[in-house]
Amino acid sequence: MNITARDTPAGMPALDESRIIRACERGLVPDALVRAGMRLLIRQRLVDEHANDNALRTQAFERLLAELRASPIAIHTQAANAQHYELPDAFFEAHLGPQLKYSCGLYPRGDETLAQAEVAMLECYAERAQLADGQRILDLGCGWGSLALWLAARYPRAQIVALSNSHGQRGFIEARARQRGLGNLRVVTGDIVDFEFARDEAPFDRILSIEMFEHMKHYGLLLAKIAHWLASDGRLFVHLFAHKTLAYHFTSRDDGDWMSRYFFTGGTMPSASLLLHFQDDLRITRQWWVNGTHYARTANQWLASLDAARARILPMFRDVYGEAAAIWFQRWRMFYMAVAELFGYARGGEWGVAHMLFKPRAMKVAS
Repeated sequence: MNITARDTPAGMPALDESRIIRACERGLVPDALVRAGMRLLIRQRLVDEHANDNALRTQAFERLLAELRASPIAIHTQAANAQHYELPDAFFEAHLGPQLKYSCGLYPRGDETLAQAEVAMLECYAERAQLADGQRILDLGCGWGSLALWLAARYPRAQIVALSNSHGQRGFIEARARQRGLGNLRVVTGDIVDFEFARDEAPFDRILSIEMFEHMKHYGLLLAKIAHWLASDGRLFVHLFAHKTLAYHFTSRDDGDWMSRYFFTGGTMPSASLLLHFQDDLRITRQWWVNGTHYARTANQWLASLDAARARILPMFRDVYGEAAAIWFQRWRMFYMAVAELFGYARGGEWGVAHMLFKPRAMKVAS
């Protein structure tokens, strides 16, 4: 949140950013006002990132490309992991949908429940990634197993491998697989920065990555690594949230960078075209765009479920956060409100979800 003197009427003192944030985190500001403030900040973000100035936006994009190409595959991976994935699995079970899909759902009619939206998006992946039974499929950055478990059940003759950087997630997914009698799913733990599959574990016919690329930096190195795991006739399917033209880092410079500090340390907001600049090893063959209103609806449904489960969640948070449990509950509420307002902005016309299908650029030579 970046509220500065320029946002206040002439003659009035600058607002105390830290005090406003603390008041929001303590639940002292009504949700309607919090959301209104978020929309002001979103509008300012578009100004700051030169959304309507092609020359300045192009210069900023070229600087970002140079920075990404000078970076490792990812930074602050452990911080990002702790922010989202090392909380008790019961927290996510208490408020996500039944698939535990911690990413955008799909609402073809617009009135789907969260459960229906989860399945609709999973089915969309299957169609766009050209999945079929009997394939060897990698779920790269598998979260709580929503995709991997669904794939294992839908394609019983397929071999499903899920890669997670969280030991807690691995145990959770393995337990669910046992409960459902799924014997075709294997979960491995590793950091994408330095993880490698053994020679006999790859290649894969399909690799799917759902909202993992946003935590990455050097997409060239990442895609080169993925290309090494992909069969010569294989495909990579990527789902990532994005802005239609802007790409920028999530950076925590001061108290105002609330989202970067607590939820997306080391992250990147891609533009819809960002990965087009990293096609040395894999080539994009198809692209799709999902309007941001789908993510706004998803986040609002998460928020409603979170509020309904407050009595169950607060004791969990006390175990994790101690005396700051109530503040962290409100931070999660604000996080979901921020997601809803960002992707719902301008009727979903600014930020949305990009789907991309890649193929190897050249036939691989057998070693």
